[in-house]
Order: sequence, then C-alpha cells, then structure tokens
Amino acid sequence: MLSKRQSKYFKSLQLKKYRQLEAKFLVEGAKGVEEVLRSSYQVESLLGTAEFLNRLSERVKARANEVIEAKEADLLQVGTFKTNKAGLAVVKIPIQSQLSADKNELILALDGINDPGNLGTIIRIADWYGINNIICSEDTADVYNPKVINSTMGSFTRVKVSYGKLKEFIAESDCRVYGALLEGQSIYKSDLKPGIVLMGSESHGISEELRKLITDPIKIPGRGGAESLNVGVATAVVLDNFFRN
Repeated sequence: MLSKRQSKYFKSLQLKKYRQLEAKFLVEGAKGVEEVLRSSYQVESLLGTAEFLNRLSERVKARANEVIEAKEADLLQVGTFKTNKAGLAVVKIPIQSQLSADKNELILALDGINDPGNLGTIIRIADWYGINNIICSEDTADVYNPKVINSTMGSFTRVKVSYGKLKEFIAESDCRVYGALLEGQSIYKSDLKPGIVLMGSESHGISEELRKLITDPIKIPGRGGAESLNVGVATAVVLDNFFRN
C-alpha cells in the first residue's frame, strides 16, 4: 500500500499550484503511461497494478526512477480516473525552451482556450496532422492539467506546447498569420501556405489585439443553423484544408 505521505504527494499534483511547485504532473491509464515511458520525458514514479507492470518490459520499466506496485484502489485514490486497472506515472515538467517561428512550418497558436478537454483534443488533432508546435496564450488551460493530458491519448509526448505572450510572438515572426474569423474568406477558396494558424476561444473568439496581426482571415462556411463550431472541431477542419491543398 502507498504511505499517507506518498498518497498526499501524488494526489496534490492534480492541482496546478502543486504541479508548478514540484515541477511534476500526472499521467494515468495504460495508453498514456506506456506512451510517456517510451518518450523523452523523465518519469519520476511509476505506479501500476501487478498485471500491468508484468506486461511491461524491464527496459521500459527502467525508464522510471522508482516502480511501485499498487492496487486499483490506490490508483483511484491519487488519480482522477473512475476506473484504472493499469497504472499512473509522475512525470517531470520539462523546462520551456525559447519560442521561435519558422515561416516554413505550420504552427498552431491558441488564444484563451480555457477548457481542458478542448485543449487536449486540439493537441491530439495536431499530432494527427503532424503539427509539432503549439504556442498558447498565458490564459489558455494548463497543458499539464490531468483532463488535458488524459484527453490527448498520449499525443502530448509528440507535440510541444509552449506558453507566452502571443502578441509579441506573432509580431516578431516573419510568418503569414491565419485567423479563424466569421468575417474571413472561405477557407475553401484561400491560398493556404505554411504559417501561424490562430484559433480563439468559443466564447470570446480571437482577442482584438491579435486580430490586428492577422494577415489572412479565414472562416469555415456554415450551411445550417448552428451559431458556431466547437473549437476542437474547427481546428480539425482548418488543418485538414491546409493539407488538402
């Protein structure tokens, strides 16, 4: 069984202030844990049921600094899943490197996406389309929130997510800036090249200060009566058109 001290420590990482204090985050479930063990992330602790740990090779388990056999009840106590018969990992948050924009690369920029589920979905979509970098405004949801990590289904290990002042990042780049706006040109008629794809929140859209930096306003034409698209769905449609062209 886990000690009270261990349980308290692992559980505390559900909260942002403790993730920042410890520079650690949680990964839960078989898919996420296996992905992070095979990535470049540093795994501090691996908690797993006997069955799950026996499935892993010694080489993979050696990626963790410590391996703790745990019961499902332990995993549920310290994690966020309602069922978890596999494992949980405590992972070191990497130091954010200097942000830079390559005009030959397609970069996703997120302005005020505060729903963790939407952010996780967008990271997974970016991974599907081979987007390597996402730059987020400082008020975007925390990528290390368990809800974000869980909804990426392991894609967080392949997509670099950075935070910073979007206005400065975009203004200093030498890139075309595509912004999803209701008054933009139909994406089906737009000349789509590498650059920065800027997506705003469903409730507020792209902020006024960033709208001024958009060089290529685009929109997804609607044919029905819905007021708007979920930002994750909209991101998928937009990225798909970049590769379609």
